[in-house]
Amino acid sequence: MLILAFESSAKAASVALLDGDRLISQYSQCSGLTHSRTLLPMAEDMLKNAEMSINDVDLIAVAHGPGSFTGIRIGVSTVKGLAWAAGKPCTGVSTLEAMAWHGVSHGGYICPVMDARRSQVYNALFEIRDGKPHRLCPDRPIALSELAEEVRSLNAPVFLVGDGAELCMKYFNDNNISCSIAPENLRWQSAWGVAMAARELEPGTADSLLPVYLRLSQAERERQERMEKSAE
Repeated sequence: MLILAFESSAKAASVALLDGDRLISQYSQCSGLTHSRTLLPMAEDMLKNAEMSINDVDLIAVAHGPGSFTGIRIGVSTVKGLAWAAGKPCTGVSTLEAMAWHGVSHGGYICPVMDARRSQVYNALFEIRDGKPHRLCPDRPIALSELAEEVRSLNAPVFLVGDGAELCMKYFNDNNISCSIAPENLRWQSAWGVAMAARELEPGTADSLLPVYLRLSQAERERQERMEKSAE
């Protein structure tokens, strides 16, 4: 199965092309440009260089959250548009589960973390078994203190990946919790991880593809707070 995957949940953007579990190509960019300017040109260049087109693709996959609200919206909208236009199945993949694939070669417990601000991270815990990540809990926003206690109860070191890995490692080290951090080339989100995770999922349609934010945006939280104050 030929999978075209997109990752735009954080500052960097990437697209990848996989044939089964074989990586044909991956294109990453962290130029500071908005993902709406980079994702489609990256995918077009990558397919052209592989002498393929969207018609050759069997499945389009995207990291549908959690992560940057704007980045997720751009990635999901891009894939919905491509799937509608080309009549292709598509699927949304947990950003955290896609990141967990970066820990397969390390093994053990994998702890993907994305900085969610307000002393929280987006997180899920995974264990590598039979060459792939197995989920131990759902995706959630969680306080660093709560996550630390969960990790302590594992009685084993965890492998940190994601843009919150350094923040998390500092907190864990300060609280004597055993952990290690992924090297730079494995730490950040990638479209390769999205494609690997997508192989395990049932394909859907553009109509069924939706973003997963896990919590309200800052604007929505502030609006809710104003409404609660006015109701007092």
